[in-house]
Amino acid sequence: MPKYSTGGSSGGSDGDTCELCGAASDGLRRANVAGATLQVCPSCAPHDDAQKQQSSGSNRSKQQDESDRKRRAVQNAAKANDVWDGDSKRWEEEGTNYDDDPLPYLVKDYGKIVTEKRQEQGLQREELASELGVDESDIIAIEQGRATQAGIGGGLITALEDMLDIELADS
Repeated sequence: MPKYSTGGSSGGSDGDTCELCGAASDGLRRANVAGATLQVCPSCAPHDDAQKQQSSGSNRSKQQDESDRKRRAVQNAAKANDVWDGDSKRWEEEGTNYDDDPLPYLVKDYGKIVTEKRQEQGLQREELASELGVDESDIIAIEQGRATQAGIGGGLITALEDMLDIELADS
């Protein structure tokens, strides 16, 4: 009977039946399946976690590769996002005082508008930041549409509107 059976009889003896599917087999081998060490038949052997780890990247399916790629992309984006850096002192020391400099409601795609106008005027992010007296990371945050998360104040938005001759605040 399979080790994790719900109670039915399996027709084979405990020594020669697969503990995963219950099939009788003379070719059982030990496999680690979901953390449990089981005696499995050749058809269940691909479920062996150790086998999966040893398989080469060329044997992986496109779906697995795509899933891994997406997972890594999300992890990298989270690392790059300063909201997730775990340094709360930054917000206490450098954060925007929203009572004194509130961020206005911004137009849709404000980041794209800033990027296009900056490039149209032949400015690099570093140059724009220098002229406005802010960190380049603030310009990057705005261009990526993360003004709120980055603690950008309304004063910088107004300065960008004036310098680039654009409208970012939603009236």
